[in-house]
Amino acid sequence: MPACDFTRRDLLRWTALAAAAGPLALASPARAAEADRGRPGDVLPVNLELVTLAEDHAVITWYTGLPGTDDGLGRMQPAPADGEIIYGTHPSRLNRVARGISSDTAYHYVELTGLEPGQTYYYQARSRGRAASPTPFTLISGNAVGTSPYGLDTEVGPFSFTTPQPPPGKYLFSIVLCNDLHMGETHAGLVGGQPQYIGITQEPGLPPYPEVMLQSLVEDVRRHKPSYLLAAGDISAEAVPSDLSRAGQLLDGFGDYGTDYFVTRGNHDRAHTGDPYSTCRVGQWQGNDCFHDGFFSRNKLTYFSRDLSGLHVIGLDTYDKPGNGGDAGALSTDQLAWFRDDLAKHAEQPTLVFGHHPLVMQNSAFPITAGSSLQAEQATTILNDYAKTPGVFLHHAGHTHRNKRTVSPIAPNVTQMEVAAVKEYPGGYSLLRLYTGGYAVNFYKSRSELARRWSERSRQEIMGYWPQFALGASVADRNMMARHDLSHLKRPNNHPEHP
Repeated sequence: MPACDFTRRDLLRWTALAAAAGPLALASPARAAEADRGRPGDVLPVNLELVTLAEDHAVITWYTGLPGTDDGLGRMQPAPADGEIIYGTHPSRLNRVARGISSDTAYHYVELTGLEPGQTYYYQARSRGRAASPTPFTLISGNAVGTSPYGLDTEVGPFSFTTPQPPPGKYLFSIVLCNDLHMGETHAGLVGGQPQYIGITQEPGLPPYPEVMLQSLVEDVRRHKPSYLLAAGDISAEAVPSDLSRAGQLLDGFGDYGTDYFVTRGNHDRAHTGDPYSTCRVGQWQGNDCFHDGFFSRNKLTYFSRDLSGLHVIGLDTYDKPGNGGDAGALSTDQLAWFRDDLAKHAEQPTLVFGHHPLVMQNSAFPITAGSSLQAEQATTILNDYAKTPGVFLHHAGHTHRNKRTVSPIAPNVTQMEVAAVKEYPGGYSLLRLYTGGYAVNFYKSRSELARRWSERSRQEIMGYWPQFALGASVADRNMMARHDLSHLKRPNNHPEHP
């Protein structure tokens, strides 16, 4: 859950917040009344979300369920239906149509292509002639469906978004940013052992959901033709050797480890004790360190830096410490000294840093605790170093399982990007596109049928409130563009000229 661990005090605070916010989105009186007005056999399209917004394309998703039913998780039972988006540049002229990647599904995924940069579009999603209603925000101020509030008072739209401008300069290459694979996990959304927060499991007969989601990601990213992939921690649920090995096997479908893709440690990947770990080396801090054996067996260190086509990439081990995984992340004294020295040596070179714990966590619908981010004193030290390192432009983190963009006043030229988990709703990855004069980051849901099916099922975590935390309060939390001088980077060999 948020920060992967939730204390009893957090649970009590969150329960009070949720109770004060009113009824659940899918069980709200307004939705129930709308469902009751439907004819027998009708489907109800809900959970509309503008997931991806780039200068020339957008991805929109929604769900169709059978009104008056309950699948046992608090949502309508899935009801396959057609799906289409009608859209245009004026709300009264929705004269274009786009259809989904599946023609008859409950898990709709429609991509609008050929959009113009800087243009405002209006759209409405439909299944069986009924307009889809947005994912609601009752705990926080947010907008799941557009870059403006247009249409939000209608529940059915049309809604509105304005495409951004592309980054300036020539396209160079792309990098996949992902995290929180949790290979080996079987229950999503367990919180404090409280019965009202049930763990959500995969449907009987289907493959384990961490494998479904990672396999879909590896297949999905091929259409972007990225050069590299960075996985920022929690590769496994509990660092069991077979789970780490399986994660590596699936990631190998992207390319070669240490050349094409790289991983860092998360708190779930820490050293453990017990029989499943007995064959692994003794960890520096505790137990047996199977993560080290799985991904860093040839090295003593679990942190590193590499130059990738002129880009300096620093991978941090943000749980380089003893602990049970539920406390704040931290770098060891040696790692912090190495990191600061490495930053200073590459101060002018374009630099991307990635690691599991975010430096800071802000604006959460859930309680924020020390375990939500890196230890505060270290985070302040790093931000102060970023302010003196003009080459650093992006810090990619996971751990929180949400999409969130943060810019600290200490280091305003560095975007801190939390990326939602691979393994559960919204279930996907971010694509970093690098140009000579800037960069863009766009979040994509994994789009295989099984991935969309699990993503929609797991959105019911925390009694259905999970989307208000994980999706991102605004489109800008999962899609952004910034200017930065990247002109000294070079296009990798055999890399396409366009993304």
